[in-house]
Amino acid sequence: MAYPSAMYGSTNPGSGVSPEIQQWFSTVDKDGSGQITALELQSALANGQGGTFSDTACKLMIGMFDKEKNGTINVTEFQALYNYINAWLGVFRGFDHDNSGSIQESELNAALTQMGYRLSPEFIQFLIKKSDLRGHQSITVDQFIVLCVQIQRFTEAFRTRDTDQTGTITIGFEDFLGVALSCSI
Repeated sequence: MAYPSAMYGSTNPGSGVSPEIQQWFSTVDKDGSGQITALELQSALANGQGGTFSDTACKLMIGMFDKEKNGTINVTEFQALYNYINAWLGVFRGFDHDNSGSIQESELNAALTQMGYRLSPEFIQFLIKKSDLRGHQSITVDQFIVLCVQIQRFTEAFRTRDTDQTGTITIGFEDFLGVALSCSI
């Protein structure tokens, strides 16, 4: 079974931090702790619609890169997160043809396909319904990034259990609960 490629980089950040990222990190790190919280991240990220990213999105993004599992990220982890966000935003913008700040079902399917996921139309409909709390039959960039983080985390958890690379796993109930709870906020 082939899994979606890590076209968006690795969640294992590299050692070199660009000066621009270091400067932005220092600006975001309001308390000077050398760590950024989800709240600090939220204040730094604009969602392209005149607002900030949701609490959920920021917590999930921090959780994806928080190697110490302390609810914060350091500058190296911040750079990896920055690279992911820019990649996801690029995909989103590529499918938001009318620049409305949202994408519909067919566009979400195309975006996820570009990222290496082959999902059924029924599952794409489920993702839209799960994410679109207002019933617009579309998702915003914030909701798109939440979906991307969740799908990435579940894919990584699945991949570690699919040792034969068949696309099928057998999982015990407690292991399933552990995966589900650890992939959520």
